[in-house]
Amino acid sequence: MPEKVLFETERVQRREDVATYLRTVADKLDDGGPITLESGDQSVTMEPPANVEFEVKAEREGPTDAPGELSIEFELEWDEDTSGSDGSLNIK
Repeated sequence: MPEKVLFETERVQRREDVATYLRTVADKLDDGGPITLESGDQSVTMEPPANVEFEVKAEREGPTDAPGELSIEFELEWDEDTSGSDGSLNIK
């Protein structure tokens, strides 16, 4: 299935700033409203339904015998035609 990137940004930030950003996203999920992502002239608003697929991935990229790059990725995914349904998102 082809993928179209609607929004993308990447930059080095302090851990505290990343935590603030993630808390804002978590608050928006709790409130059940839309989430707007903005950076420069880019902007996209999405409305996650009550139930989403939540993926957490920890990765190491690079050679096996030398230092590489570590990452933690969080992804929320849902079908575009999903209507709002009863339920809640539980993250443990």
